[in-house]
Amino acid sequence: MPRRTTDRGRATVKDVAARARVSTATVSRVLGGTYPVAAVTRNRVQRALRDLDYVVNANARSLGQATSNTVAFVVNDVTGPSFAHIAQGVEQQASAEGRLCLVCTTHHDPARELAVINLMREQRAEAVILVGGAVPTPEYTERMVRLARSLDADGSRLVLCGRSSLGPDVPETVVEYDNEGGAFSMTSYLLSLGHERIALVGVERHTVAAGRVAGYRRALESRGLSYDPDVVVPGPYTREAGYRATRELLAKGTEFTAVFAMTDMIAAGVYKALREAGLRVPDDVSVVGFDDIPLATDLAPELTTVHVPHEELGRAAVRLALNRADHPVQHLTMGTHVVVRGSAGPVGARNPGATA
Repeated sequence: MPRRTTDRGRATVKDVAARARVSTATVSRVLGGTYPVAAVTRNRVQRALRDLDYVVNANARSLGQATSNTVAFVVNDVTGPSFAHIAQGVEQQASAEGRLCLVCTTHHDPARELAVINLMREQRAEAVILVGGAVPTPEYTERMVRLARSLDADGSRLVLCGRSSLGPDVPETVVEYDNEGGAFSMTSYLLSLGHERIALVGVERHTVAAGRVAGYRRALESRGLSYDPDVVVPGPYTREAGYRATRELLAKGTEFTAVFAMTDMIAAGVYKALREAGLRVPDDVSVVGFDDIPLATDLAPELTTVHVPHEELGRAAVRLALNRADHPVQHLTMGTHVVVRGSAGPVGARNPGATA
């Protein structure tokens, strides 16, 4: 179907409604996000919004390149401690730059993410900062490239914080950290302690997890060891997921001497499951994490983990996006490093799988 636009070249609510075969009121409800709309209908409207590159305020372009001195921080869930620390960095730098920071959540809903970004385009946000991993399907990547170009045309900027670049020649700011290198270093540390059966807990299907799994695999291969899917347990980045995954490994009698939790929150759940099974950390099972959030030092023993510079990620995301003339290189990768505490030690004498 050919694109329908107004005489100013921008789609209207009527255009979107016609393409989605719904009423203009339904389109408004989807855009507002405060009124329930059937999932099938909402998806159809969101598809029309994407196809027509719709911006809520059809008169926005008449404002030229004026912006609202606002920075938008877009995240799946603000309850995650690592996200909270990145948000703190974003807010601190935005305040230092004389900008207002808005926090928006998507609840892991790609359609809502699109709606939020378009709303920020309407509000003339100077930068839209997306935080956390994403599932890099061709459709998702194509959509994000289109959004990056649309934001750029409107005088705004798409910022990927903790995500990889969308590709060459995309008008974007990328501030990420070395997930693969951190996981490689941590796995290598466990291998140096004699651990060869290292369970990997909390593997999700997104870019952050992919980097960490790649580092884990590379470390094993560097020692001539094979990647064993039997000790790799998928799940979300929550304490409950770590608890369930560890119980599952123990119930199956899976042999392992160490657990590499994909986040510190997951590690907290691993601790609980091991303790209930009568296993000691690190005497019987070593446990390590990733993130180095304050929780890591609240656990007993304190958690060996990979440090991620969360607040600096947030500050850098704002600094680069708002000062592009001073920072011609708009892609920054920050380092990570292993913080050794008390939760990992040499291989013990007991087999946790046999004691479940």
